[in-house]
Amino acid sequence: MQPRLLKWTATVCRIVMGITFVFSGLSKVIDPWGTALKVDEYLAIYGFEELSRLAMAFSIWLCGAELMMGCMLLCKVRIRLVSIFALASMSFFTLLSLLSATVLPVEDCGCFGDALKLSPWETFLKNLLLLPMAFVVWYRYRPDKIFAFKPAEVLLTLIFFSGSMGLGIYCSRHLPFIDFLPYKIGVDLRTERLHPDAESLEEESEQSETILVYRNRKSGKLREFSLTDTEWQDESRWEWVETRTDFDTPPIRASIAEFALRDQAGDITEEVLQTEGKLYMLCINNFKRLRNGCAHRLRMLIDRADREGATVICLTPDALNEEGVWSFHESRPVRCCNIDVHTIRTLLRANNGVVTLEDGVIIDKRNCRDIELN
Repeated sequence: MQPRLLKWTATVCRIVMGITFVFSGLSKVIDPWGTALKVDEYLAIYGFEELSRLAMAFSIWLCGAELMMGCMLLCKVRIRLVSIFALASMSFFTLLSLLSATVLPVEDCGCFGDALKLSPWETFLKNLLLLPMAFVVWYRYRPDKIFAFKPAEVLLTLIFFSGSMGLGIYCSRHLPFIDFLPYKIGVDLRTERLHPDAESLEEESEQSETILVYRNRKSGKLREFSLTDTEWQDESRWEWVETRTDFDTPPIRASIAEFALRDQAGDITEEVLQTEGKLYMLCINNFKRLRNGCAHRLRMLIDRADREGATVICLTPDALNEEGVWSFHESRPVRCCNIDVHTIRTLLRANNGVVTLEDGVIIDKRNCRDIELN
């Protein structure tokens, strides 16, 4: 290839890759919880469940590194070094996406987080296009020295690194800056749970059932549960894989249609959603891991709700106690109900926190550490 042609081709490839990496990294780094869940899924598929405790740290590093590489490619910072990492990562993820589309299929590879859903085959084709681009960029800059950083490049590298990793850490401790999920602020759960043709959906829902698919952590076998079968609540034995319904609805409506709450008496979804006025839904992923500081904030929130005349209810995938209530840091007992573990993690990207409804409309979402103490 002629030097000038190679130069222009490499420039186009560098810009395309840089834009792709920035979009992909940014869409995931603002929601590290979503990427951590996807990492958990891959670890379970490939038999590395014992590494799941490192999923969040790996999520922040992976998304931050991708965003950082994209910025460095666009700004031409140490292209030789970045092109080596880009070529290595594209080779790895091309192979991984091929395995995900064939041998060990997954529903979504998560390469663009929840901002843009691609099937495994679409992800593989995307990687197949980027892989030769990475090779062209590496080939063009291979004569350069790898670590010959100029002072300006050192400064930009530090800015990109601290900015990317800092953004991921901040969003992991609070909530995503942009919510791409179905349960975003402003969504009316009362109406969104229904099909535009409400009567036809009611007829379909009478003949359909929400199916929870879980994987046995020991045997690796999949098993389907109905909402009434609460054995799936034992997280030591079962790991969530997917939730599906029989009727065909758009993805967002399908996800919200699967929003279901149960207590010892049975399904209480409509009762909760039809609550008039303000409703605080305390989202607790695991009572055993609930820290005292968070419990104290929740107690203060419960006290404020009582002064406001608002309703408070607790949502958790944990098994309920006999009373079906829970006290937070010596608060008054709060009514608790069960929710699917995947649904609660889609509802709120945090271990613990609160989702506030006003006449069925989501008006606020907060990580537990962001609940105001007043």
